[in-house]
Amino acid sequence: LLKAIAPLLENNHPPPDLCEFFCKHCRERPRSMVVIEVFTPVVQRILKHNMDFGKCPRLRLFTQEYILALNELNAGMEVVKKFIHSMHGPTGQCPHPRVLPNLVAVCLAAIYSCYEEFINSRDNSPSLKEIRNGCQQQCDRKPNLPLRLLHTSPDLVSQEATLTESRLKPVIVTSNEIHVEVERNNTANQKMTANVGNDSEPNLIDCLMVSPTCSTMSIELSAQADRILGCYVEILKMLSDYDDWRPALASLLQPIPFPKDFFFRELKYVIQRFAEDPRQEVHSCLLSVRAGKDGWFQLYSPGGVACDDDGELFASMVHILMGSCYKTKKFLLSLAENKLGPCMLLALRGNQTMVEILCLMLEYNIIDNNDTQLQIISTLESTDVGKRMYEQLCDRQRELKELQRKGGPTRLTLPSKSTDADLARLLSSGSFGNLENLSLAFTNVTSACAEHLIKLPSLKQLNLWSTQFGDAGLRLLSEHLTMLQVLNLCETPVTDAGLLALSSMKSLCSLNMNSTKLSADTYEDLK
Repeated sequence: LLKAIAPLLENNHPPPDLCEFFCKHCRERPRSMVVIEVFTPVVQRILKHNMDFGKCPRLRLFTQEYILALNELNAGMEVVKKFIHSMHGPTGQCPHPRVLPNLVAVCLAAIYSCYEEFINSRDNSPSLKEIRNGCQQQCDRKPNLPLRLLHTSPDLVSQEATLTESRLKPVIVTSNEIHVEVERNNTANQKMTANVGNDSEPNLIDCLMVSPTCSTMSIELSAQADRILGCYVEILKMLSDYDDWRPALASLLQPIPFPKDFFFRELKYVIQRFAEDPRQEVHSCLLSVRAGKDGWFQLYSPGGVACDDDGELFASMVHILMGSCYKTKKFLLSLAENKLGPCMLLALRGNQTMVEILCLMLEYNIIDNNDTQLQIISTLESTDVGKRMYEQLCDRQRELKELQRKGGPTRLTLPSKSTDADLARLLSSGSFGNLENLSLAFTNVTSACAEHLIKLPSLKQLNLWSTQFGDAGLRLLSEHLTMLQVLNLCETPVTDAGLLALSSMKSLCSLNMNSTKLSADTYEDLK
């Protein structure tokens, strides 16, 4: 019967009732050849052409059951891996743009179903497991074993006489395969009591996400749920191994609130792949998607809910961000305000990236408190790598004082074909405290020379015409050269990302962006 139906599905998605029929076959006969011969092209078509699983959730459930059926074969994850590779294609670029978003949607739904199907949502709608089993209405639902959210407090017994019965009554949530115990303080008790009074149940994310009001949380999944979780986590890992998929995958996973238990065990490999990728569009997704919301960078930092490695992953994230375009005062200020302790601890253990961070904080005068500065210096001098880098910093500071000493020319033009090293050699040869006009036009300087340019205190006019000076250099200039009035960027590789940073330069009077990648929107913003 299934083979007879197959030709009808060559150009059409299976309707909901047929999806349920297919799901049933995948669950009951996962090793059937029908799964490979008939269902594979159907699932491939779904992943390539489906636009919205929200409108047809049974297509997603069928895809989930199909993948689980593949995982039940003798080769297990190797078969799944070959299937994922077939969806990507043999070339370095996947020709089907919908495959990755659909695969991620299937994985996330399956991962959440391991938790959601045991805890009812706030509106008491059927869980994914119940939808899969054909339950549509609340009255169709079968009662499961009770799950208790236990509220304990040291003074609970002493308050028993004064608390009302409703406050002492535990909240019951249905479950058959999961056990969750949450201890909350008195404020959380009151909040939960209000929920009980409204006959509403705890939201899935509220129960699973770590919150300041939770002191302990334990999540135990059944062996079956653990196998499902493991299968789809492995798929996320596979997806992160494809270079062309990694930027979109990082963007898709950036705002997702995974359960705490999931962080510790599984997702670290995927985040590590993001942290190793030199492309800005990938590793920039390590940061939070918006202000006030923790991103992977915060969650995997020492003291974060997902950190289980003494900050090794955090250090690698800082390294890639600092090496890209985040070597700015703003990023360093954020670290100094929120993560100075972890940075000092890792530097104390000899982490070179954190030693560099502390040196930059001193060099850019990020730390105002004198005692904190002395503590940072003591931390740097406690290791060999820190002592060496701090001595280099002191040498640079002495050279900077000499460079900024009043005297020297007011105008300077470098010969064409000069390099960053030539500029550094020239500026280290004497005093340039009076230098106001510097022309680097038609030289071979790059953004790397910005670290020398920001040390010129009186610079007002800078000509970078036809150089390789880019966005990273512009960000540094915008934060340090507050006196700059004239800037020529004609025929440079700068883009909107760097040009927007210039909006903070209030003294700028003349700006040449001819023959750059300036867009009309950025032009209006700069005006």
